[in-house]
Amino acid sequence: MRFATELPLRLVIFDCDGVLVDSEGPSNRAVAEEITKLGWPMDEAEATRRFIGYQLKDIAPIVEAHLGRPVPEGWVEMLRRRLVEVLGKEVELMPGIEEVLAATAAMGLAYRVASNSSMAEMRVKFARTGLSALLGRAHSAYDVQHAKPAPDVFLAAAAAEGVPPGACVVVEDSVPGATGAVAAGMACIGLDTYGDGAELRAIGAHVIHHLSELPPLLRPA
Repeated sequence: MRFATELPLRLVIFDCDGVLVDSEGPSNRAVAEEITKLGWPMDEAEATRRFIGYQLKDIAPIVEAHLGRPVPEGWVEMLRRRLVEVLGKEVELMPGIEEVLAATAAMGLAYRVASNSSMAEMRVKFARTGLSALLGRAHSAYDVQHAKPAPDVFLAAAAAEGVPPGACVVVEDSVPGATGAVAAGMACIGLDTYGDGAELRAIGAHVIHHLSELPPLLRPA
């Protein structure tokens, strides 16, 4: 079954982590290590399951509730600095994304990036992977009122392009991201490279399992 936008498709909005760049592994490893240091033993898999799609500031209250005490002062900023350092050394392109971006442009479709990551994080990720040209099309949830799962960052991307939400499709890999896309009134394509896509499908996303499946969905029917 093909997804459908309310209006003729004009803008593709890509999430960053897990869609453009393969950063979830390094990020979640670092998050797990720092949470373990606080006294909550955690590995990369659990950090991924619990926190995929979340901003760092939204992780802290979850950790505090589990530990029954506040995280140390400055912990979120420390974690943000560590992620910037780690991502600058370890992040890689998602397989097939360069071909997807080229195909999107060849179809005459505009594209932008909407992420819960900070601009500092996206800057190092894009510099390492050769996507720095995307910075001019990138939107961070730190620059809007509410992060995903709210729709704010998607609406900001659409407004910057001058495109109504109904003419947009969002490519997301997380439940918070897909939730925000649907709340924005946009079609959503959910990328699940490891699972069956059930959680994304339940939100209303059209699920794919590899980025090579994306360009045919963007072409006019």
